[in-house]
Order: sequence, then structure tokens, then C-alpha cells
Amino acid sequence: MERPRKIQEAKGKLGVLLPGMGAVGATFIAGTLLARRGLGSTFGSLTQEGTIRLGKRTDHRSPKIRDVIPLASLEDLVFGGWDLFPDDLYEVSIKAGVLKREELEPIEEELRAIKPMPAVFFQEYVKNLHSDNIKPERSKRALAEAVKEDIRRFKDENDLDRVVAIWCGSTEAHHEISECHQSLAAFEAALDADEPEISPSQIYAYACVSEGVPYANGAPNMSAELPFMLELAREHRTPISGKDFKTGQTLMKTIIAPGLRARAIGIRGWYSTNILGNRDGEVLDDPSSFRSKEVTKLGVLETILNPHLHPKLYGEMHHRVRIDYYPPRGDEKEGWDNIDIFGWLGYPMQIKINFLCRDSILAAPLVLDLALFMDLAQRAGMSGIQEWLSFYYKSPMTAPGLYPENDLFVQLMKLKNMLRWMIGEELITHLGHEYYD
Repeated sequence: MERPRKIQEAKGKLGVLLPGMGAVGATFIAGTLLARRGLGSTFGSLTQEGTIRLGKRTDHRSPKIRDVIPLASLEDLVFGGWDLFPDDLYEVSIKAGVLKREELEPIEEELRAIKPMPAVFFQEYVKNLHSDNIKPERSKRALAEAVKEDIRRFKDENDLDRVVAIWCGSTEAHHEISECHQSLAAFEAALDADEPEISPSQIYAYACVSEGVPYANGAPNMSAELPFMLELAREHRTPISGKDFKTGQTLMKTIIAPGLRARAIGIRGWYSTNILGNRDGEVLDDPSSFRSKEVTKLGVLETILNPHLHPKLYGEMHHRVRIDYYPPRGDEKEGWDNIDIFGWLGYPMQIKINFLCRDSILAAPLVLDLALFMDLAQRAGMSGIQEWLSFYYKSPMTAPGLYPENDLFVQLMKLKNMLRWMIGEELITHLGHEYYD
């Protein structure tokens, strides 16, 4: 890849469109509005809180990322999106119960002004939700055109210079890739034929990238990674990334598993179970939607542990994942992990993890970072798959033929080296030559 000769300045307003404006989207928007007023922190956001080492350790240069990378300012963000329910963002925030009512009071007027546009919805893809805010168009081609028109209108009405889109909607029922996904021509013909294998998220992805809007997929839905989308992204020179935000239990796996592998500690079994009671939990109570999530959650350990390279350590590992809908918990998810490990002479040991997390609190800073980094990629002329953003996903997209890198620490090194490369700084390899130059 050729280094950008010049990254366009982040001038003017950046629109952030969210397909799905439930608990995650509302928490992201409310948190950003509070941070703009100095009433909230941006903890968890690499773009706002993270630092980046530049040069040798002896140079003592570790500025904040936002001070050296030309990112859009929080002040310049404008929010919009689509949702299955018509509630404004204040009502969504109150119903979600993530943030306290008293915290929302200073931004109530701003939140009430943000109302979702009617959504694209097919009942067979999200069986446990029933929408009362859907688009009237019936054909899939007409729905795609309606989403495109929404994007243009949102940009015009808000006098925006650029727009990015981050999927924050529900997990769709699992479907295999079909013939209609294999090329752009096949997909567009399938749109005209109302092909059942075209999902709502694929319509959003197609419409966004067709309008030159960078698209990040925060759910396990098959959309951005499909062959027709790779072709469309090349044609419109638009960045795409995904899939499935890495927040709770899988985040822990990408932290713990690399350490066990690094020490050549074997794993006989890894049992994971979750309870959550938000809209995501309700959707995942349907087996077909859970299957989509299960695929992304199960695939993480395989590429970290590489059992084909270490068959005695990981070749017979049993990996099980469960998610149970438990309404009393709301957005406060709890994950339990039991890890059966073995070490010297094969002696068994165990690790127990009980992660009491807040789903939307962990996801909100990821939405912010992806919005800013996808906009950066667009301004730097970096189209297609943005593998350097794997840090944020359970099932990262890669170029065809490559396996994904799921080790969180390798992902972070790739991300920061990409940022160094973009601004003409030396890459950090940790070879330790500082004192020998």
C-alpha cells in the first residue's frame, strides 16, 4: 500500500449515521454530547485517551493519538440514523437504563432532537422484535434507494462535509453466503428480484458504500465482508471494516488466550456462558440469531492458539459458548468462563473468570473510535478492507485468502504502526536497537 501523500484535513462537520439507535447508539451519542460539554469522560476510547510512542524510547515522545493524528473533533460530529422504534434518543436512553436520568438532563434537548429515520426490516431476520417504525417501500431495490435518499438528505440538511456509518443494530438470523452475494452484478439483479437472501444489513451496507460513505459492521451479520461489497468498495474507493464489536467475554478471551499460548500452557476446555437482558439479549434468544453470534465468538480462539501448530497443547480443546436472555439484568451483562488448563508434566489447573460488565458502556467508545478512524481512512484515500481496525472486532475482516489476527496485542501493534506509517513516522518493531545506533 502506498503511503498517503497527503491526508485531507478534517475540515467541516462529520455526520455519523447509525443503522440501529438502541442502547449502544444512544449511549455513544449521549456520552459524546456530555464529553463535548466537559460533563463526561471518554474512557475506553483509544482516539481520545490513547497515546502513541513515536521514535526511540530514549526520545520520550508519547503524545496522545488525537494530538498527532488528524482526526475529526468531537465538536464537529452530527448524529443520525435509523431504528425499528420511533423514540427520540432521550426516550431511548431512559428506557435503556444505561445512563442515569440526572446525567442526561443537561443534554435532554439535544437528545430529543435526534429521532431515528424509519428502518429497513424483514421479520425473518430478527424474529423476536416487532417494529413500528419501518419504511413503507416493499421492494428491496426501492428500500436501497430510500436509504440512499436518507443519506443525501441527512448530509444536505445538516450541511455536512463527510459521513460515516456504523452498524449498531441487532444481530440478524444466520444465513450462508449465496450466489447473489458473489458479485456486484449478481447482488443488484437480486435486489430487483427481491431475493430472500438479501438481509436488511446488506441493504444498508450497499446503500452507504454506493454513496461513498465508509461502513463499519458492529454485529456478526454478513454484510461488509461479502464479495459484492469488496467489489463495490473498490469501485467507490470507500473504506469498509467489521465485524462484531469486541466488548465483553470475547475481549477477555483475546487478552487471556495470547498469554497462555505465549507460555505454552495447554488448554483442554474453555466453557463460556453469558446472561443479559437488553434488546440484544432478546434478539439472541432466537436460535437463528444466536447462531450468527456463536460463529464470531467461537472463531476467536482458533486463530490465537493455532492448534494445527500446537496439537498437543490445543488440538483437543473443547470450546463451548452459551448466551441466555435474562431480563432482570438489562444492559448489565455477566459472563462466566471456566478454562481447564494444564502445564508441566500435564498437571491440570483451572482459571475462572466472572466478568460483570456493561454492554453499552464497553461498546460506545468503539463506535466513536471507528467513526473517527474510518473517516481518517477515507481522507487518506485508503479504500476497501481496513484490517488495521481488527482491534475492535470479534471476527475481523481480512483480504481474501488471509486468516484474521485475533491476538489483541498484535492487533494494537498493527493499529498503531498503521497510524505511524500514515504520518511518516518510523514503525516500532521492539527489536531493542535504541542503544546501539
